[in-house]
Formats: sequence, structure tokens, C-alpha cells
Amino acid sequence: MEPGEYALMDDAEGRMWWYRALHARIADAVDGVRGRVLDAGCGTGGLLARLRERPDLALYGLEYAAAAAPRAAAKSGARIVRGSINALPFADASFAAVVSADVLCHRAVAPAVALVELRRVLAPGGLLVLNMPAYQWLLSAHDRQVHNIRRTTAGALARDLAASGFTQVRTRYWNTLLLPLMVLQRKVLARAPAEGGETMSDVAAFPPLIDATFHALTELERRLGLSAPAGGSILATARKPGAAA
Repeated sequence: MEPGEYALMDDAEGRMWWYRALHARIADAVDGVRGRVLDAGCGTGGLLARLRERPDLALYGLEYAAAAAPRAAAKSGARIVRGSINALPFADASFAAVVSADVLCHRAVAPAVALVELRRVLAPGGLLVLNMPAYQWLLSAHDRQVHNIRRTTAGALARDLAASGFTQVRTRYWNTLLLPLMVLQRKVLARAPAEGGETMSDVAAFPPLIDATFHALTELERRLGLSAPAGGSILATARKPGAAA
């Protein structure tokens, strides 16, 4: 990502509605997991800090960016390893679960290669949890700021996971109630990049009332367990074939 984006993320991810909603869904997905868990592409460590509430998990983070890895270690207390998701620096079958939030969309990532690597480091029967941004047509200035080049659909992500050897694949859209506002902001109201090529980031402090409202809408979706045909993001779960140890 652009260097300044890490400082924005580090400051916002503990309180901004988007991160709170994302982290809650991933925490739900790994409920019942015990043992070693890897956050592949952990950024500045907000998700790992959220999962630290679980004493039955031994948490690890993988982060490529030198600007982010020390922040992640300080925030989460997890063991952070520098490296690429395209060539994970871990032994085969190392983890009971691997989570990766909005990483396969990055321009430096080869998704097919990364999925094979994620399957390799999972133990037999291990759980993979992915989050991805939805719909290529929603690419925006924020995506350019964080070096995202791809968004996807639930069906395409499910096919990619199956093609990489995962089973029990489930994909579902979320952030559905706010999708119309996302389309309005990104496609109708979006401003042109500033002079010098600077682009806009969606990571920012929202007015408290708006932040609380947006979070409440995402929580309503989560608590009702809504299965919608569209949404701004896609959460996927899948298993590595084989019996858990």
C-alpha cells in the first residue's frame, strides 16, 4: 500500500465501523478452532489484536511491508514474520486455521499461487477464512491507494477455492445494506485524483453518529445471518481435505 495508508489503518482499525465489522465476522468464522492460527497479510495487526481475546489460539502474522510488521507486533503481541503470501515461510501443515482479509486482491499477489500456499500450510482438515472486495466494476480511488487491482464475485471466489483443492467451500456476500451508498460514493460522487496523482483513501474517522449507524447496520446483517445475493464484500470459508489431527 501507499506508506501513509499504514498509519491511517493503524489508527482507525480499532474503532472504525468497517474494521470492527470485518473482524467480528472473521472471529465468528474461527469460532471452535483451537491451536495455531495465521493471519496472512496481517497489516498493522488489528485482526490479531481482536483474536487475542481467545486464549486457546496461538497467533501468528505474516506481513510483507516493513512499515506495517512492527506495528502489528506491538498492537497484537503475536509473532509476526516478514514474507510474501506467494511463498509462505512456514512448514507444511503448520496451522489449524489461516485467515486472510483483502489480500488476494493486491497487485503483488498471484491468487492461484497464494491459494496453493495457504492450503499447503494448513493442517489436514484445517480452516481457511478469506475476505475479498466484491465486483470489479467497484474499483475506486481507494483501491488504487492500497494497490488493489482485483475485486471478485462470490461464485468466482468459490470456483477459485475449489480449483485450488479446497473442500466445503462456502462464500457469502456481506455489507449488503450499505452497498447502495458504496456505489453512490464510488461511482457517482467520486472525485478525481488530486494533482500529482494522489488518490483518496476510504480509511478515515467518520462522524460518531454516522460510524455508529454504519456499524449498527453491519451488526444487524451479522446477527440476522442474512444471506444476500449482493454486497460490498465476500466472506469465504473452506477446508483443506483430510481429517483433522
